[in-house]
Amino acid sequence: MYYIQEADKPNPIFKLLNIIRLKGDKIILPITEEQITVKKAKALARKTTKILRKTNCNKLIISKNIKKQEIYLNYLYTENFKIVDGKWLFQLLVDKVLDYLVEKQKLKKEEITVSILVNEMAEAILENIKQIVMQYKRVNIVTNHVEKFKKLEKEILEEYGIMITVGNNKKKSLAKSKIILNVDFPTEIINQYRLYEEAIIINLRGDVKINKKRFNGININDYEIDFEQIEDFDYDKRYLYYKKDIYEGKTSKKCPISYIKKEIKEDRVKISELVGNKTIL
Repeated sequence: MYYIQEADKPNPIFKLLNIIRLKGDKIILPITEEQITVKKAKALARKTTKILRKTNCNKLIISKNIKKQEIYLNYLYTENFKIVDGKWLFQLLVDKVLDYLVEKQKLKKEEITVSILVNEMAEAILENIKQIVMQYKRVNIVTNHVEKFKKLEKEILEEYGIMITVGNNKKKSLAKSKIILNVDFPTEIINQYRLYEEAIIINLRGDVKINKKRFNGININDYEIDFEQIEDFDYDKRYLYYKKDIYEGKTSKKCPISYIKKEIKEDRVKISELVGNKTIL
């Protein structure tokens, strides 16, 4: 895995000739501008690709400023490099996200309805649903595959004695939900539903835009975390990287969910902010 960042004070010659420095596991680009030219972006991307191909590396963590260089990033995507974005980790932190949100908004768990928009029955999502129903007594699953989740509805009732609802009514399913946990519904689908005007929507996988004129709630597409420092990472005091990316990058997706959850607890991972369309919580 490599980290890609901008130079603090790039050598003028390096900047002119687009010379990239390699320092350990960090690729340092001769960039100071907020937005570089298309020509420069493509030149730097080609040179970055050449370095990475020699090392057989395809997993990357990108600094905050380099993430703003869309042309550079798009080139890396087309070369099939995996750029860590924290979205996978977001799904594992659902319980912490909800606790943070409830505290910040001064909500009462027993008074709110949590709706979960989900089509894919992944292991992490099933674990999250079971955790949520233990804390929030009104849980609503909205899905295009009602028949798949009806079995889960029965299991939760038998195991916990808690009733959840499973359905897909575009006019009623989300009309009273204060918190909407969007696992895998894209923008064009979620906008087909009638939403509670003051709802808080948490989009776990992709960036979703709410087009409803009457929607006056909070639409969350991003987040940041804090955790105990990882010893094998050379932290830059300029805070060049998102902590969520660093943590996700060091976590093996091949491990069982229970093991990863244990690591998250031991590392004292916590949500430090949720980034909404109108505000940062």
